[in-house]
Amino acid sequence: MWNGQRVAVVLPTYNEHLSIGDCIRAFEALGVVDDIVVVNNNAHPDTSPAVAATGAREVHELTQGYGAAIRRGLTETSDADLVCVCEPDGTFEPADLLKLLAYSADVDVVLGSRTVQTFILSGANMGWFLRWGNWGVAKLTEVLFNTVYLSDVGCTFRVLSRRAVEEITPRWHGDGSPAGFEMMLAAVDLRLDLVQIPVTYRPRVGESSVTGDRVKAVRLGLEMIAMLLRVRLRGRGGRSESRTQG
Repeated sequence: MWNGQRVAVVLPTYNEHLSIGDCIRAFEALGVVDDIVVVNNNAHPDTSPAVAATGAREVHELTQGYGAAIRRGLTETSDADLVCVCEPDGTFEPADLLKLLAYSADVDVVLGSRTVQTFILSGANMGWFLRWGNWGVAKLTEVLFNTVYLSDVGCTFRVLSRRAVEEITPRWHGDGSPAGFEMMLAAVDLRLDLVQIPVTYRPRVGESSVTGDRVKAVRLGLEMIAMLLRVRLRGRGGRSESRTQG
């Protein structure tokens, strides 16, 4: 637990069988996580044996896509006060959860950022193209919504309060890769109290199905921009009583 609050970690997995065991054990070693849920999204056959060797529990989500997997994970962790979402591909440092949790007493959503050069380790898939692309869309979001400082729209390492999960869920419907940004946009549009902080970004174990392909990365970026404009043109649906962004 963290400050008397139950903490759960959701790990969606498709092609992370080589790294997921170590990721789970690193989260377990922190001593603050009460529940780790691995959402098997039609994953590699070696995934289940790797998970079984740990203390995590595995559930299967047949609807393909990052968004579908995360929604299933949030449903499975409905008894948690704080929910961490992370990808178990070796790119994130589970110990950074402690940094994210440190802000959870003040805000409903704590987002990680992978674009601060100091925390991008040698070999990580965050070259100038991805780094500045993420930063650019983040700044467009920041300006259009007059929200807090943002520097990354693709980081999937985050912590949400129970209230944030309940408020975001009705606004979040996508199944595919842009779903992480859709969740972030919902939080911004609803004027939830949020902050984004740097997290360590390491080389991936295995190959990404999205950012390993520049054409797919460009397509994903364009989808995010289109989503951003649709939400902004639709009009704000936020809470006037927000403490930090009102």
